[in-house]
Amino acid sequence: MKVQINSVHFDAGQPLLDFIQQRLNKLETFFDRITEGEVILKVNNKDGIANKTVEFKLMVPGNTLFCEEDAPTFEAATDACYEAMRRQLVKHKEKLVNY
Repeated sequence: MKVQINSVHFDAGQPLLDFIQQRLNKLETFFDRITEGEVILKVNNKDGIANKTVEFKLMVPGNTLFCEEDAPTFEAATDACYEAMRRQLVKHKEKLVNY
């Protein structure tokens, strides 16, 4: 899977990029026909605790799956987005098999 990781208004460190890549690679175990992905990392200027946002966009044949999560850290937001995307991929795969 070809993945593009963008960080908005900051430079993401290599450990964070490796962590995100590891999570995306685990998603391929649930659905192996993911063609490409895009990850956007943002730091929000909100006054709340959850001021880091991670967005996943995965392109699968015939559809685009999207997830956006806020958390205090990028790792926590990535884990939350991973879980949401995992559920979407499993549901998408079930629809293809039952169709």
